Amino acid sequence: MSRTGDGNDRYDAIVVGVGGVGSATTYELARRGLDVLGIERYDVPHAMGSSHGSTRIIRKAQQEGPEYVPLVERAYERWRELEARTERDLLTVTGSVHAGAPGTDVVANAREACETHDIDYEDLSAGEVNERFPGYDLPADFEAVFQPDGGYLDCERCVSAHVEAAHAEGATVRARERAIDWSETGEGVRVRTDKGRYEADELVVTAGPWTAELLPSVADDAVPVRALMAWLQPTEPELFSPDRFPVFVLRGEDGGGYGFPVHDVPGFKFGYSGDQREVVDPDRMDREPTAAEEELHRRFAEEFFPAGAGPTLALRTCLQSYSADEDFVLGRVPGYDSVTVGTGFTGHGFKFASATGEVLADFATEGRTDLDVSAHSIDRL
Repeated sequence: MSRTGDGNDRYDAIVVGVGGVGSATTYELARRGLDVLGIERYDVPHAMGSSHGSTRIIRKAQQEGPEYVPLVERAYERWRELEARTERDLLTVTGSVHAGAPGTDVVANAREACETHDIDYEDLSAGEVNERFPGYDLPADFEAVFQPDGGYLDCERCVSAHVEAAHAEGATVRARERAIDWSETGEGVRVRTDKGRYEADELVVTAGPWTAELLPSVADDAVPVRALMAWLQPTEPELFSPDRFPVFVLRGEDGGGYGFPVHDVPGFKFGYSGDQREVVDPDRMDREPTAAEEELHRRFAEEFFPAGAGPTLALRTCLQSYSADEDFVLGRVPGYDSVTVGTGFTGHGFKFASATGEVLADFATEGRTDLDVSAHSIDRL
């Protein structure tokens, strides 16, 4: 860090938003020798955005499309490297199950992704799933794909590990400091916060649900959506251990769900939502779960995972940032010389964070990346 003529701290790069993707980006820039400042409006880590709640699924069976597979395979590599560097356990392999009624896109697309990239998988009937993993109780007509490399990440631990590694590379992270606005200066950017002003050659915005405040031009692809996570006490807890219960993505008649074995905090964790999104103001949304939301989640557990449908232990809201086509938005922001953005992760971005941080650092330093992220190019908007 140096001082400008008008007394502002100056860095090589500033990252606004130090959550899942922002912490990875801060680390990736710092490990390349840049003097980096990360700015986070809440704590590091925190429970106000998209990177909290103990766990996030990671899987190679990408029902979102085969184009995601190379990126997630790179993410697996980078998560393991981060584990080795920080001596933290971040990624637990359980296998992953995609399940639904015959012809369900979630199953067909997961199978297609595996076949396209020659990834091992098994087609299983509902009965085979229920017998192999007795915490499941899928309807007889359901079909499923099992992929053995799926699992989960400890999301708060991942953020902490990236920040710890960034610190070791000389980065500075300032928490509880809100970025108000920014401007290009001809020599880079100037960022104004509620506590000061900073300058840098490059700005990377990874502000999640708050991205549109800083980059109105991408507002249609950074739409804040409210979501809920539930933890219920299993009536047969031995069925929900990581060695007996793979993570899942399930499509029911009226919506979709996902879930995990018990990890770190008590309870079978899962989420369920219908096909309607609740768009919110991230600063004014109601963070208190409702009785109706609790009942909706309980019905889902009782239908598909009855041994996990005991008393409620916790309900927590989170925020997701949706793009118009539900694919990520990565790249240099058109119209600016020194600004890169990562947004639109649409509720399925955390697993990729170790790789998307690398991609965003590539864009910020080289203006390009060797990883194939053409499906997520900001130029498609």
